[in-house]
Amino acid sequence: MKGTAKAFITLFTILLASSAVNAQGIRGTIYNDQNEVLPFATIYVRSTESGAISNIDGYYEIQLTPGKYDIVYQYLGYESLIKVVEVTNSFSQLDIKLKAQAVLLREVVVTTGKEDPAFTIMRKAIAKAKYHTNQLDAYTARVYVKGSGRLIDSPFFLRKKIAKEGIDSTSAFTQESVIEVKYTRPNQYEEHVLSIRTSGESHNTSPAPYINGSFYEPEIGQAVSPLSPRAFAYYRFSYQGSFEEQGYVVSKIRVTPRSKGDNVFEGDLLIVEDQWSIHSLDLKTTTFGIGINISQIYNPISGKAWMPVSHKFDVRGSFLGFDFEFNYLATASNYEITLNPDLSTEFEVIDDKVEKELAQQIEEDNKNIKQPDVLEKLQTGKAMTRKDLRKVIREYEKQEREKQPEPDVIEIRKTSIDSMAYKNDSTYWAGIRSVPLNEYEIKGYKKLDSMAVEDAKAAKGDTTKTGRKKGFGVGDLLLGNTYKVGNKTHLKLKNSLETLGFNTVEGFNFQYGLQLTKTFENKQWLSIEPTVRYSFAREKLIGNAKVTWKWTNNTNWIFAGGREINQYSDQNPIHPMVNSLTTLLYKRNYMKLYEQDFATIKFNQRISDKLRFSVSSTWAERHQLFNNTSYTLRDRKDVVYTPNPPFNDELVNTVFETNQAITTDININYIPAIRYRLVNGAKEKIDGVAPTFTARLRNGLPVQDSDVDFNLLSFGVKHNFKMGIRGRLFYQIDAGLFLNKEKLTFVDYQHFLGNQIFVQNTDPVGRYRLLDYYQSSTADHYISSFTYYNFRKLLITHLGFVQKWGLKEGLFVNYLGTQSSGNYTEVGYSLNNIYRFFRIEGIASFRDGEYSDWGLRVGISTSLFEMVSIN
Repeated sequence: MKGTAKAFITLFTILLASSAVNAQGIRGTIYNDQNEVLPFATIYVRSTESGAISNIDGYYEIQLTPGKYDIVYQYLGYESLIKVVEVTNSFSQLDIKLKAQAVLLREVVVTTGKEDPAFTIMRKAIAKAKYHTNQLDAYTARVYVKGSGRLIDSPFFLRKKIAKEGIDSTSAFTQESVIEVKYTRPNQYEEHVLSIRTSGESHNTSPAPYINGSFYEPEIGQAVSPLSPRAFAYYRFSYQGSFEEQGYVVSKIRVTPRSKGDNVFEGDLLIVEDQWSIHSLDLKTTTFGIGINISQIYNPISGKAWMPVSHKFDVRGSFLGFDFEFNYLATASNYEITLNPDLSTEFEVIDDKVEKELAQQIEEDNKNIKQPDVLEKLQTGKAMTRKDLRKVIREYEKQEREKQPEPDVIEIRKTSIDSMAYKNDSTYWAGIRSVPLNEYEIKGYKKLDSMAVEDAKAAKGDTTKTGRKKGFGVGDLLLGNTYKVGNKTHLKLKNSLETLGFNTVEGFNFQYGLQLTKTFENKQWLSIEPTVRYSFAREKLIGNAKVTWKWTNNTNWIFAGGREINQYSDQNPIHPMVNSLTTLLYKRNYMKLYEQDFATIKFNQRISDKLRFSVSSTWAERHQLFNNTSYTLRDRKDVVYTPNPPFNDELVNTVFETNQAITTDININYIPAIRYRLVNGAKEKIDGVAPTFTARLRNGLPVQDSDVDFNLLSFGVKHNFKMGIRGRLFYQIDAGLFLNKEKLTFVDYQHFLGNQIFVQNTDPVGRYRLLDYYQSSTADHYISSFTYYNFRKLLITHLGFVQKWGLKEGLFVNYLGTQSSGNYTEVGYSLNNIYRFFRIEGIASFRDGEYSDWGLRVGISTSLFEMVSIN
């Protein structure tokens, strides 16, 4: 039955393809010498510099114009086969049988005391890696891309619902695209999407990107390449044998990580000797516990430069009970290359560890002659040692960067989509497709296309199914919505349900807000945001408004005023929802509040991407608030609510009289070095290039009726950077002192991000885990620091099953030094990436070196910082 189904699918595919007018070429099935099909074999047409791939059943089909062609059939682990084919006015059936590759071991491998030949092969290939990245001035190619994903399993309680949506393991979500790719050295990539087809959708589908990563670079996909200069620190290499193919000697190298886990590769790498370029590879790695298998086959384009003609990426993993697989296939055709004339001269690479006498002679010769410049040295054709080659290429790249109009831009990408990209029918795809559809993909197209028809009917009202009512609805008053009310003018009703909260000062409370925005023809932008807040325990309604005027892309003004309720710390250490839960359920009222009537004006100026400046001035009349309710959902008689005025070690009584304050706040942010990606003309900053330095001056001005007189000067630095594979170090240091503290209230103290709850949803760097929110607030000098190191491997991550789950470990040390806190230190361990979203931390705290407390914390990833960097 299974064979019949496969035969039917193959017949269906052939019939579909044959519907194209005047179609001709070759097709067939590729087998091994045991008559087993070889899925995803590469078929390379020499004269057109084009590649194709067989499908999972070994079936292939290539449209060609009439004529004679050299066809190269390739499969990793098998001998390549070259066929001379005459194409007429119809398709020729050409079934192919490939023999297992016979590799010959060199005699030196079995000779006692001799070094494994893999070492010298890899040393030379690594030394020449950067040469290969500079070998081409430009190339163009047409790339066919197919991404196919399939849900293998799902949580039992969701299976029926998922099945109703037409999603099961018997069909695949498929996206195909044809892209014209253009590369210009050193860093420009252009992709023009000619056509896209996605199962189940016919509108506005993003094209699958062509992967431009290269194994010649030190890293690819955040994993260390076997051709990285650091490769010997992470991998063991062993020689598996050599063979001749198309006039080249190819050596097969087994790549084994010294320490298994995420972001290192394992598998086979085949190197073309003398040229020391990649012939093919079959490598696997894991990221967050998700397995990725990468296969690539290269061919010499125009007999000059080895370029990939086929890619295969297999991804399999699980997420929150969903098991999935994804297959990415790409074939490159119609290569046109322009060689870099600076690197047109061939030369021999000398391994100084093996060819010691020759390397020493080259070194002596270099001492006795005047050294040519970099370009002359690359063009002499003389042999170079690995060390000398790396040095020359480094200097060559430096000189090339200095010639660039924007040396800080390390990559330029441009993507465009043809106006006809979404309008091609199945006949077109049958003719253009270089990887025939498999059984799952054909079924997925049929099933999801029928769903797209129903969706189209629903959009036209031609079905009983209805969507959400357009325009205003009563529910919008609570849930919010956005309406277009004019030309480039929008009115947003904010979600008021998510503002519903409880605290001991206001009891139950909620906010209701609107936002009116207007974009002008000169790109200026105006936002008006009125907000009202009602406190049930106080039976009081207050309100304020904020106006934002974006004057230019680099400048904006903010005007705000009214009455508001704030936390004492302007860093808002406790989320209102979290405080509501701890207060109502556990009678822990950690949030401390005060009220103020205020008027603020703020100016923000981006002088450059490296330097930003802001200054604000505020008049405020501040009022002390006290608890107004003792309500709780769980009446714990052993626990009483704490007073609203916070407890502090420096200030015995934090209660303040109603006072007026005129304050200014000046902030400067500076990053000494920035690197960019230029994507469709827009600059995107690359994080982690250099630290961010900050300076802040906060003043209380004793003018008019102001009751404050103080000056606080502070400095800070924050940075994160990679250390090893997947290891990353984060640090943040802040220090400050009050130059003057003649008159101030507890509101004006320097507060720190403490934490007294079990669950936290903020970034792990920048917050203490066991520190009281206000006990250590100070009106004196202070220093605060956070250091967090995220390990690839530490303790339990050495275990294989833990690596499979994608868990990570981290260590952190937090420090605070103030007049009252002494030397407060936290030392902690974290287990990250639990179900991709959570982390568990164990912490111990110390004061002046003496043990103080310990605790457990659960973190929730709520930011890109945690999801990408920490986890």
